[in-house]
Amino acid sequence: MIFQAPYHYRSKQLGSMLSKELQEKYHKSSARVVEGDNVKVMRGEFKGIEGKVTQVSPERHGVAIEGIKREKLKGGNVDLYIHPSNLMITGLNLEDKWRQNRLEGQKAKLPKEQTEEVPKESSKPKEKPAEIKEKPKQTKAASKVVPKSKEKSVKSEKLLEKKGKQTKTAKPAKKETR
Repeated sequence: MIFQAPYHYRSKQLGSMLSKELQEKYHKSSARVVEGDNVKVMRGEFKGIEGKVTQVSPERHGVAIEGIKREKLKGGNVDLYIHPSNLMITGLNLEDKWRQNRLEGQKAKLPKEQTEEVPKESSKPKEKPAEIKEKPKQTKAASKVVPKSKEKSVKSEKLLEKKGKQTKTAKPAKKETR
């Protein structure tokens, strides 16, 4: 199911664990890998190599890191993508204010310039006059006085009248076929 997941789900799955220093500082155990983070490879062929993230690819379920490349047969180098579960983030790219606020546990909204705001006055009055408040209560009480059984009987009588009219007009004359 992971390979058929929509792009935005795949993107969220590209998280990696934080180093112990970052865990103590931000009180989080993992974070999403972003271009510019410094990471260390913890598993696989390139274990122990540290580098900067150059590209994050949800399509390939991996992260390209500086210094980790493979040579092609015809010459040239190709980036290798390593799954983020095999990485540990050692340095965070905090250029994005949203990410910085999110890691620090603050609200994720970006800070806006604070200006003096005059409280808005609503066009509706806050309290209605006592006369207006009493009228709905009286109508509710009046509707509660009528028993439900009488309402149902009136409705059922009207339905029967309609059905009776329909059945009388709807009966066609019988034709005999031989």
